[in-house]
Amino acid sequence: MRGMNMAKSLPSPEKPSPKTYRALAAFLCYPTEDVQAAAPAAMAVIADESGLPRPLIEALEKLAGELATGDLLTVQERYVRLFDRTRSLSLNLYEHVHGESRERGQAMAALLALYRSRGLELSSRELPDHLPVFLDFLSTRPPAEAASLLAEAAHVLEALAERLKKRASPYRAVFGALVQLAGERADREALRALLAEPDEDPDDLDRIDKAWMDEPVNFGPGEAGCPKADSFIRQMNNGKMNKGV
Repeated sequence: MRGMNMAKSLPSPEKPSPKTYRALAAFLCYPTEDVQAAAPAAMAVIADESGLPRPLIEALEKLAGELATGDLLTVQERYVRLFDRTRSLSLNLYEHVHGESRERGQAMAALLALYRSRGLELSSRELPDHLPVFLDFLSTRPPAEAASLLAEAAHVLEALAERLKKRASPYRAVFGALVQLAGERADREALRALLAEPDEDPDDLDRIDKAWMDEPVNFGPGEAGCPKADSFIRQMNNGKMNKGV
C-alpha cells in the first residue's frame, strides 16, 4: 500500500480465516438492521477462526452485543459521531496519511490498481482506502499477504485505537484486533506524528459548519459506504458464513 509504513514484529495469531477480515469489516459498517442481525454470526466467526487472544475476543463480544441489541438510532448516532463527524477517526486510511492532498489521489489510484491486479473491481460508490473495503480485499488474499498488507497501515490502526480508547469506545477492540492480526507494531515516529494531529470534538458546531462550507459531508452510509459488505452481511444472516461460503 503506497503511503503506508513498515512496522516492527509482534506475536500474531496463527493464520486467521479470511472470513475473520470480513467479520471485522461488518463491525465497521454503518449500523443497519442487517448489520445488527449479522453481528452474532460475525462474532462467532471471529471467536472460532481468528486466533485472537481471549481479552480481545471478550472486548469484541461487548461490541457485538451492543450492535446486536442496542437501539438502532442510538448505535447509528454513535457511529456517525465517531467516524463521520470526526476526521481524526476517519475510516478512510489515506486521509490520515495524505489528508485531502493530491498524493492521496495518487495513492488511492495505486491501491485500486492493486485490487484490479488481484481480480477485485469496486463500484463507483466505493473508495479503495475505506477500511471495510480494504478488509474485504484482504479476505481474498493468502494469510501471509493479507497480514503484510495490513501491517503497512499499522500506525494508522494504532492511532485510531488510541483515540477510541480515549473515548472509552467499544470500537477500539476492532482496531486492537487488526493490529494483532497484522503481526506488527507501528513505527513509533509515524505513530507519534499521527497522534500529534488535532483530535476534533464532534460537538464543535463551528468546525462542523466550516466543514459544510468547505466540502460536502456525508453522514451515515454515504458515498464510501459499505457496499462490499452487503453480500457477506447477507451471507452471515443466511447462516452461510459458518459453512465456508
